[in-house]
Amino acid sequence: MRSLCILLLTALAVPAGAQTFSEATDVVVVEVPVQVIGADGKPVRGLTADNFEVYEGRKKQPLIGFEALDLAARPAAGGKAAPPPVAARRHFLMMFDFTFSSPKGLAQAREAARTFVERLHPSDLVSVASYTTDKGTEMLLQFTGDRGQILAGIDRLGLRAFRNEEQVPDPLGLIVVDDLFSALDKKSGDKSSGTSGGGSIDRGEMEHVIAVELGRVSQVTRERAVANMSRSYGELARMMAGVRGRKYLVLFSEGFDAALLSGTANIDEQNAMAEGTELWDLSSADRFGSTKTVSQIEEMLEEFRRADCVIQAVDIAGLRAGVVAEAQFAGGKDSLFLMARETGGELFENTNQLDVAVAKVLERTSVTYVLAFQPNGVDGVDIARDGKYHRLRVELKNGPKGARLVHRPGYYAPQSYDKRSPLEKALVAGQALVGGEEMKQVRTAVLAAAFPVQGPIQDGPWYVPVLIEVDGPSLTAGMEGRSLPIDIYAYAFDAEGRVRDFFSQTVGLDLSKVGPALAQGGLKFFGHLDLPPGEWSVRVLVRNGATGAMGLQVTTVHVPELAQAGAVLLPAFFPEPQGKWLVIREAARQGDREVPYPFMVGSTPYIPASLPVLVAGQGTSFSLVGYRLKPGALRAEARVLAADGREAGAGALEGFERLDPAADGADRMVATFAPPAGLQPGDYMLMVTVTDSAGGSETSVTPFQLAGIN
Repeated sequence: MRSLCILLLTALAVPAGAQTFSEATDVVVVEVPVQVIGADGKPVRGLTADNFEVYEGRKKQPLIGFEALDLAARPAAGGKAAPPPVAARRHFLMMFDFTFSSPKGLAQAREAARTFVERLHPSDLVSVASYTTDKGTEMLLQFTGDRGQILAGIDRLGLRAFRNEEQVPDPLGLIVVDDLFSALDKKSGDKSSGTSGGGSIDRGEMEHVIAVELGRVSQVTRERAVANMSRSYGELARMMAGVRGRKYLVLFSEGFDAALLSGTANIDEQNAMAEGTELWDLSSADRFGSTKTVSQIEEMLEEFRRADCVIQAVDIAGLRAGVVAEAQFAGGKDSLFLMARETGGELFENTNQLDVAVAKVLERTSVTYVLAFQPNGVDGVDIARDGKYHRLRVELKNGPKGARLVHRPGYYAPQSYDKRSPLEKALVAGQALVGGEEMKQVRTAVLAAAFPVQGPIQDGPWYVPVLIEVDGPSLTAGMEGRSLPIDIYAYAFDAEGRVRDFFSQTVGLDLSKVGPALAQGGLKFFGHLDLPPGEWSVRVLVRNGATGAMGLQVTTVHVPELAQAGAVLLPAFFPEPQGKWLVIREAARQGDREVPYPFMVGSTPYIPASLPVLVAGQGTSFSLVGYRLKPGALRAEARVLAADGREAGAGALEGFERLDPAADGADRMVATFAPPAGLQPGDYMLMVTVTDSAGGSETSVTPFQLAGIN
């Protein structure tokens, strides 16, 4: 067990200089991604906000935001493209239909899916799902940019166990296998290595699972099978309506019997049905189709249109060139064509056409214009939370002749949080984490720093404590009742959007006991990540599980390679007095290492501030931790930087002292720092430079907040 046990405190007093948070607003903003296709079939570039008008019903909506995203554009030499806004990113949900497909067809579909993934833009997000008769739609992997996890999810289609016993389930579905990074490290340079993390998949086992599913289908009527599919896909579409961005359902299937929709138009088949059959014994559905099925399919397709989700259908019977199709129903291609056409998509019929069609679809959607407006008060009615569907119309002004617009036909106003399904709640949280756009409805601050594990220093997973401070008043805003569930998620992403490690926990609080403490201060949660050397984006989401209010904070953690980097100096840690926060530590995880508590001054443990709050001209004690610093005398100096990186002055640094070496290999120092007088309240950074007797120096930077004097 770790050396320090932190108890849950129920009576907190917040001292002067307590952390402050910026104000946040709760408004509904509708984002409308628009593609403009020219007469030549190619995207139109170079348009501005003046080229667009948005109408809700008959009322023109003033735009409060506009952004153009061109995926084909490249950053300047040596530059780095900024991540696109979530509303402009393409979301591809890859659905594998186990009900209306054959084992051989789905085995080939996996290869087609790999081809599809290889051609996507780095900013594209992909989800993997399956459909079966008994379980309906199952999300195997949430929308993510992690190509390795996507391929691993495709590789595990049809298997009932997607994780081994030692893996901790990911509640948001962003991870299929935890050991994917080790698999990638061992097979560096192998494009298929990402699909084999956690062990290879036996194709025969997959085909057996599919064959069992097809056996279930044969026991139900055709109409019932299509009805179940329509209902399940309709629910999926309603869920997708809450996902921001342009959405595509890539459906790998052999389709259902299209005769259920229109009957058979083949004269020979009609004559064969009539031979030896009395007129009153003929089924009208056989001759003219089932009106009930037609209605169910149309309702399902309308849900996809309303969700702004296009169906791109892949006929996997056509993928198996030279192989006799084993589809359960005839006319499957016609039903797939209908579903694609009615939502603005296309039908892919074989691998060669898949390559061509994918390239065409990706090109047409490579330029997106995001229009934003605030719908509150439309026609004198507050629709911010009515949960109803609102139709939209976008018009192009002074655009090229013959151009056509592709945009969402409408939007659903947000439903109350308690009416959303668990999957919808997980999708919203997962999309927020993948998008990485900070949210301040629940105000948070995060401290994350990397410590090498105890023992011989070597390049490997570092212990990264993550301290999350949650502002109590914003967390409890709008609460009714005594029970407060708090969902806490922390994920580490690399530059390619891959997830290396995560932790999550739901904390239940009784407001009748801790309400006063939260009102005065807030909650501090102590978790940890295990990360290898590299640059990591640590994204922390805190959600009120009763109201749905969320806060998302992003911080960058550098994990060095000590064998190459030499000395390392961590950020300054400012200890806080006990009783300031309601403190909770994460539950133990299976496989946790024995790691000593990292925040120590001599033999005394302390809890550092996630975002220190300092006062100009007033000294505050802090601790420095370094590794591989040279022995002998050290000196230190401090500078203050503004939030934009410009120098704001030199702070007073006093009492600098190097302590005796610690048993864990850490080199600890203490000092007192006072920001220069005259600084205006706001956000700053403390830059501390430690120099040895030979002139070598190490520098660390720590964000802090400068409070005003009451």
